[in-house]
Amino acid sequence: MNEAVCNDDYLANMLKTWSEPSTSTLPWLDQLRSEAVDCVNALKMPTTRDEEWRFTDISPLIKLPFQVAKEPSQLKIKDIDHFFLGEAKIRMVFVDGQYSPQLSCITHDNDIIVGNLSALISCHSSEIATHLGQYTDFKNNVFAALNTSYLHDGALILVPHNKSVTAPIHLLFISTQKEVTSYSRCLIIAESSSNVTVIEDYVALQEVTYVTNSVTEISIADNAQVNHIRIQRESDQAFHIADCTASLAQGSQYKSTSVALGARISRYDLNVKLADEGAECSINGLALIKGQQLADTHTFIDHIKPNGCSQQLHKCIVDDTAHAVFNGKIMVRPKAQCTNSTQSSRNLLLSGKAQVDTKPQLEIFADDVKCAHGATVGQLDNEEIFYLRSRGLSEITARNLLTYAFGAEILERIPVISLRHQLEQTVLKQTQRN
Repeated sequence: MNEAVCNDDYLANMLKTWSEPSTSTLPWLDQLRSEAVDCVNALKMPTTRDEEWRFTDISPLIKLPFQVAKEPSQLKIKDIDHFFLGEAKIRMVFVDGQYSPQLSCITHDNDIIVGNLSALISCHSSEIATHLGQYTDFKNNVFAALNTSYLHDGALILVPHNKSVTAPIHLLFISTQKEVTSYSRCLIIAESSSNVTVIEDYVALQEVTYVTNSVTEISIADNAQVNHIRIQRESDQAFHIADCTASLAQGSQYKSTSVALGARISRYDLNVKLADEGAECSINGLALIKGQQLADTHTFIDHIKPNGCSQQLHKCIVDDTAHAVFNGKIMVRPKAQCTNSTQSSRNLLLSGKAQVDTKPQLEIFADDVKCAHGATVGQLDNEEIFYLRSRGLSEITARNLLTYAFGAEILERIPVISLRHQLEQTVLKQTQRN
């Protein structure tokens, strides 16, 4: 059977149960889902013949047309409390894609709206309809179209005008079952002059094969600030496909820190639209992979209006026969004069068979800008190793210390101390050699 037929069979199987979540009392929601289904029928699964996927072969995924989980979660608090973060007063827990109120903890401080999308969508229909499905381009993304087709449970965060949420909000997505697909959805709306920190955290309770298909949309109004921390620590046998789009209004700020540790194959697309004057973003990423893992990160920072500022640092630490991919594109449109943008891709290979493909890109259509980008791929610096050995450290200790420090630079940008400590311990464990 050829690849095209396999792709068609996969998508057909994925849509077999679409009718189950498709009914609602909101015509606009049914229309959104219906449009997404039409897109799935019109689109094809990407292959390595597609430029944006040429380094990432997802053919193993096509053999796994897993349906959504049917059995309700039987988890107890004690089963997952080691994932909890002490600083987070608000916690939403989703198990295999389904919201779990008994595992969640929601307080209503500062009049913010936090809850399950399917439960709040009727009473906040006008606000949600303005944003839901309006930022992620599911018309050209088959995975985002599938996610929107199955749109039901999801995390909704709406921070009102002038409100500042001091404690982080923890969105915890837990995978427990093998051979299922979870459609995770997040909608974050920060109204003018508001401030919020959101942690989007993907974890697994066992090393089994499953699929996570995630879509996050973030709307940041004038002078609002969103700090978005995304952690992917799934099963090493899992497939993780994710899309995030953030739209920035005048004078707004978006900070993103993403860390990819798990999954057999992971793909993260981050699109940041600096849609109005004076918008700023800071994008930081770390992929730490080993074995036969493949981690692919694609980012697109779109400067649309003047006086925008963007900074990006992406790092990969790759061991064994693992393969990391980074494609970072920055576009400065004709009206985006006085743009200031920097991008850096730094990659560390820990074995002779590890592989990195990196492609930073600048497309500039304005003449009054300050832009720079660069990429490095290599092994540990022998001079740095020599220096540490001259101070009494063994070669193995010196190498371990330098490898950990390479990744720790990204982790230091996470403001949530308990989460940063968890990740530091994970990175320390994965970068140590005997």
